[in-house]
Amino acid sequence: MKRYRNGEIWDFEHEVAMATNRPVILGLDGGTTSTVCICMPIMHFSDPLPDPLPVLARAIAGCSNHNSVGETAARETLEEVMADALSKSGSNRSAVRAVCLAVSGVNHPTDQERILTWLRDIFPSQVKLYVRNDAVAALASGTMGKLHGCVLIAGTGTIAYGFIEGGREARAAGAGPVLGDWGSGYGIAAQALTAVIRAHDGRGPHSMLTSTILRTLGLSSADELIGWTYADPSWARIAALVPVVVSCAEAGDEVANKILKEAVHELALSVKAVVQRLGLCGADGKSYFPLVMVGGVLEANQRWDIGEEVMNLISKDYPGALAIRPKVEPAVGAALLALNEFMKDSVEEAYRR
Repeated sequence: MKRYRNGEIWDFEHEVAMATNRPVILGLDGGTTSTVCICMPIMHFSDPLPDPLPVLARAIAGCSNHNSVGETAARETLEEVMADALSKSGSNRSAVRAVCLAVSGVNHPTDQERILTWLRDIFPSQVKLYVRNDAVAALASGTMGKLHGCVLIAGTGTIAYGFIEGGREARAAGAGPVLGDWGSGYGIAAQALTAVIRAHDGRGPHSMLTSTILRTLGLSSADELIGWTYADPSWARIAALVPVVVSCAEAGDEVANKILKEAVHELALSVKAVVQRLGLCGADGKSYFPLVMVGGVLEANQRWDIGEEVMNLISKDYPGALAIRPKVEPAVGAALLALNEFMKDSVEEAYRR
C-alpha cells in the first residue's frame, strides 16, 4: 500500500466532491489497543467551551504504537485513521490547519522528530504539526486542552505525566511491563496469574484466583495456564483479567486484595514522583492542581474502587489535588490541544509581523 501523499489511501480526495472547505483540526489518540482520530472545526476558545463540542467525525483503527507493531504498520494505521476521519467529515488535507498526534511509544525527542518528518510528507507545509505521548492527550481531555496538572493513566499499561506553565514536564512509569509498570492492568493480571502458579507449585497460598481464573479461561488445571499465557502473551489479553482479580478481592480473597493494594501503592507513587519533580503542589504542599484519572483500572467498582483508593493516598500528602474524570475522550483532548497550540502560534506569528 502506498502511504504518502496522493497514495491509494487518499483516493477519496479526488473521487468525492468536498461539501465544504471549512478549516479543520485533527486530534489523534494512539495506544497499544486502538487508535482514534477526531476531526473538529476551527473555533475560538471560550469559557466554557461549547457543550457538546462540535465534532465533525470520529474514526477508529488498531494499534499505532511502533514499539508493538513496528514503524511501518504504525504509520499505515495512523494514516488510514486520519484519512477516514477526513473522508467522514467531508474534508481533505487542504482544509487541515493543525494536527496533534498523541501516541504511545513517543518517549524521546528522536521519536517526535521521526514522526514529524513522516507527517510533513503527508500534509501541506502550512499545517501545524504537534507530536506528543498519548498521556498528553489524556491530560488535555480533563483540562480541556490546557497543559497544566498531572494525568494518571492506568489501563493495559500505566503512566503518570505532568506539565506546568512554561512547558516543563515530567513523567513516571510508562516503561512497559518488562521494566515494571506495576499498577497497570497488565501488572495486576500478571501478578494474579503468578499467584495461581505459585499456589499450584506450593510456593504460595491458595486463593479464589485459581478457580475463578481457570473457570473464566475455560481451563481445567493450573498446568494449562502456562500454555494459555505463552500462546499469546499480548499485554491487552493478559490485562483483560483485571475484573476477575477485582471480583475475587471484593469477595474477600486475601491474595487478590494484596495485589490490588500493591497496585494502588504503585500508582500513587507514580503521581507523587511527578508532582514532586514539578512542584505542582506548591511550596507548602497544599496548592491546587488537577489530577486527571483515565483508564479502565481506575473506573469505579462496586466495593473495590482502585481510583478512589489511589486518590485517598495522594490526598494525604497533597490535599490540593483535584481528581478529574474526563467528560471527553483523549482524542478530543488532542484536538483541543491542537486548537490551543494553533491559536497561540497564530497570535505569535501575527505579533512578529
